[in-house]
Amino acid sequence: MKGHRSFLGCDAFASGDRESDLFKSKAIDGEYGFELFIIAMNDHLSSLRLFVRVARRGSFSAGGRELNIPQPTVSRMVAALERKVGVALFTRTTRAVTLTEAGADFLARVEPILSALDEAEYAVRGTGELRGVLRVGLSSTFAIREIAPRLPTFMDQHRALRVELVADDMRQNFVSESIDIGLRFGSLPDSTAVARRIAAWPRVIVASPAYLERFGVPQTPADLAAHSVIVGPSRLGPAWTFRKNGKVTSVRVSGRLTATVNEVATAAAVAGLGLTSMASVGCRGEIENGSLVRVLADWDMGSVELHAVFPDGRGAKPSARTFADFLVADSAKWSAV
Repeated sequence: MKGHRSFLGCDAFASGDRESDLFKSKAIDGEYGFELFIIAMNDHLSSLRLFVRVARRGSFSAGGRELNIPQPTVSRMVAALERKVGVALFTRTTRAVTLTEAGADFLARVEPILSALDEAEYAVRGTGELRGVLRVGLSSTFAIREIAPRLPTFMDQHRALRVELVADDMRQNFVSESIDIGLRFGSLPDSTAVARRIAAWPRVIVASPAYLERFGVPQTPADLAAHSVIVGPSRLGPAWTFRKNGKVTSVRVSGRLTATVNEVATAAAVAGLGLTSMASVGCRGEIENGSLVRVLADWDMGSVELHAVFPDGRGAKPSARTFADFLVADSAKWSAV
């Protein structure tokens, strides 16, 4: 019909007043119809993005918070999407929201498409501008000591980007916590995830000057048997291995104090409770200000590598890749002690 066009119209997902009919064909005046078409498609993309966030977080409210959508609106949008596809995507209980089999299949198909759309928008803008939310999973120690002080530079370069630091000394679950990039120390488990090496630091042994004055400075690894050891989250195991001039020595250690958080092990060492071992980056400030002293420095305990890890099963966000690039470029400032 002249002056008109057929378009895909929809009721707003958030209204909840009547069932959404996204792809119902209507004849509308050309200009007005095109505007409604754009609104309809934006609504549909918004509902798909919300579906992914709810699926990844396992919660309507948590998924909605990531996108600044109220929980009641989230429920209506998800219900409208389920009516559109004609199948339940979630199983709802009082304790959790989990994907149905159809929902899991839908997520596996939709998420790569949304990632590709984000990539296309980023590429076509050609300005390097990053938008949306970047969720970074990392240890609390590294977040406090190294990442937070560097964030102003990165965020000044990307003012339209929101950054969420998910700091936990236990390794985060990429799926359930919607992590876009994880910063991981040490060896990486076998995985299909993509990893990029950021930096490496020597593993060191440190103690406070007061402790060393009281109990003496160990001269060889064997001397550690006579010292108190603070067992930190370094995953060294009960035996510490040393190398020097081609010689390899292993010493079994045990401690009266065990800490699952690096900051606690560092604070305990500063307090004079014993020696502890960690990557030099974890106690660099204390070594520089003299509150901790490195011992057995002429023995090599190997190094601890830091990797940027991207979730498997979907392409890395442009913001995640750019953040990794930023860390690699800035890694020269993480000088070894």
